[in-house]
Amino acid sequence: MNYMHQLEFKVRDYECDMQGVVNNGVYQNYLEHARHEFLKTRNIDFSEVTASGINLVVVRAELNYRDSLRSNDVFEVRSHVQRQSRLRFEFLQDIYRLPDNRLMLQARIVGTSLNEKGKPLIPEFLEQLFD
Repeated sequence: MNYMHQLEFKVRDYECDMQGVVNNGVYQNYLEHARHEFLKTRNIDFSEVTASGINLVVVRAELNYRDSLRSNDVFEVRSHVQRQSRLRFEFLQDIYRLPDNRLMLQARIVGTSLNEKGKPLIPEFLEQLFD
């Protein structure tokens, strides 16, 4: 895949469950943080977008767990965004453990944006991501 953004992380002890692996819900945090950081690289600040009356929302999340991260693992979230339909976009995100580059998770996160009245729209600043 032609990734548009990569972000490196390190697993912290408290993110692991009793089996010593990253709790499945924590992966959602990794993915969301990577999406926010990706938007920042495109001069889109999530808090400024929200303050302007536009809410970016997730409407569907599909996660395919391939293997488990463990405490102190270093990994990278690699992201690509594309338009899915007239009113939806999707982030395709993969998590790779480093340095062996092992695929740990594949995700497809579908989103839209809503105006102040709750109506879906794709604002111009998002349109630019799809070019």
